Amino acid sequence: MTEHRTTFLGRSDVDDIASILADDAIDFGDAWHAQPVGGDAMFTWDYERTRPALGKLYERAKERQWNANDLPWDTDVDVEKVAAEMQGAIVGIRDLLTGVDGSPMRTWGETEWNRLSIEAFNFRMSQFLHGEQGALVCTAKIVETVPWIDAKYYAATQVMDEARHVEVFARYLDTKLDGHYPVNPALQLLIDDVVGDSRWDMTYMGMQIMIEGLALAAFGFMHLITEEPLLKQLLRYVMADEARHVAFGVVSLQEYYAGLSATEILERQEFAFEAALRMRDRIMMHAVWERMGIDREAITKMLIGLRQNGENPFQAALFSKIVPNCKKLGLLDAGDGWLRQRFTEIGVIDYEHAVDTETEYELLDAGATALA
Repeated sequence: MTEHRTTFLGRSDVDDIASILADDAIDFGDAWHAQPVGGDAMFTWDYERTRPALGKLYERAKERQWNANDLPWDTDVDVEKVAAEMQGAIVGIRDLLTGVDGSPMRTWGETEWNRLSIEAFNFRMSQFLHGEQGALVCTAKIVETVPWIDAKYYAATQVMDEARHVEVFARYLDTKLDGHYPVNPALQLLIDDVVGDSRWDMTYMGMQIMIEGLALAAFGFMHLITEEPLLKQLLRYVMADEARHVAFGVVSLQEYYAGLSATEILERQEFAFEAALRMRDRIMMHAVWERMGIDREAITKMLIGLRQNGENPFQAALFSKIVPNCKKLGLLDAGDGWLRQRFTEIGVIDYEHAVDTETEYELLDAGATALA
């Protein structure tokens, strides 16, 4: 058996600027990045369908396949307008940043703020693209490593979903935007951990619950505020797929976690928290700020300051899908509430009462069907 590895870094300070900047300085290359894959390929000779919830998701996945070519790709996209929509939804962020003592943005005019909006939109779409490729690789690994036939069946449909998601985000970036951003190091480090760990459930946790959960929240945010028809329809279809993927992770892990020891559950809690830190750090968009001429360390200190003062609710809101799903898995309060305490430290625990994705999926699935 392949030895697994524990990814929890054990930061004594969740806002350790040195750690954030060290991770962000990693260069993953311009062409490709190799990462060893952990775990053993699991064959099962038990073909009996014994997990109805997974079977239901599998049937839905087969019925809900869609073709990227059917989206309205001839739509003319006003990039400045779409970018302004995205930036305008972050209430007060401009005033907050310019209000910080010594802020280099105080001298900015409309030209700089408009350019920031466009760069930030490009960055987000680029990270969606890279994240979807990560999901493609991770789900292929799940097909290989999960021991249940029902899970293998469903995961195989998700591989097709993720390939389609990579296709549509790459096409949007190539035909509607100007240039890509490289993968954010915090995102790639998390994907590397998820792919490299030999325990199949850690791949579920890292990708299905953490990365896909945060992506689902971000997609929902963009879908709500944009009026651009191509992007709106693209996101709606992707959201329905992603909600089904997260529900797949919740259903599978609920069963598996029920049989784990307290020590094994603590490892999963630590994994979830480290993933949350890396996903939170990814949102800082250092590459965008550097392109705008802003020092990475300076903007990191500013953003951490806003977050610690509760003045950047957008960052916390992206965890609205992750926290309730962790709660449903029993991870928040296991081990005397270790994960609850950690999520409280980073200001996201209030989202524990949000709708979990297994429940939300039915609504998103019905909405996507109506568009078809």
